[in-house]
Amino acid sequence: MNVKTKKYQMTTGTYVKLAFGNLIKDQWWVLLIYLAICAGYFWIPNHWWITGASIVLSLYLLFWLIQFAGISQLEQGKFMFEKLSYEINSQQILIKLNSKQGMPMKWDNIKRAVSGKDHFLLTINKAQHVHLPHRIFNSNNEIKFVETILKRKGYIKE
Repeated sequence: MNVKTKKYQMTTGTYVKLAFGNLIKDQWWVLLIYLAICAGYFWIPNHWWITGASIVLSLYLLFWLIQFAGISQLEQGKFMFEKLSYEINSQQILIKLNSKQGMPMKWDNIKRAVSGKDHFLLTINKAQHVHLPHRIFNSNNEIKFVETILKRKGYIKE
């Protein structure tokens, strides 16, 4: 079966929110480093441990927020924010700009997939994501088919 979606354009705000949330989930261990530095307060009681660690954590998060916001402004990142349609089957995802231009992406390129209550988020790397809201599919059967493919490929658990 081949699932053909409606055209969809991801907004930069949606991209930044999804990419930043994905980064927080991936790099949860940064919080452990922050807490370890803050624990220096018990070794030498001084508020600068907490203040310094908070500043560094804020700058780290701000760095990634700026990176994700900047991708939407770069020429290389413009493709992700075009109006695209998708053809999904068990071998690949065909990302189509129009009926003549498209790019196949093998399932091996997908690092992780998340099934939300109203979307699928396919992560290629830290900066590249394929966001498939359920509203771009033509029927519930297509949504279930894509979900079955993701389960069969081992990206989402039952």
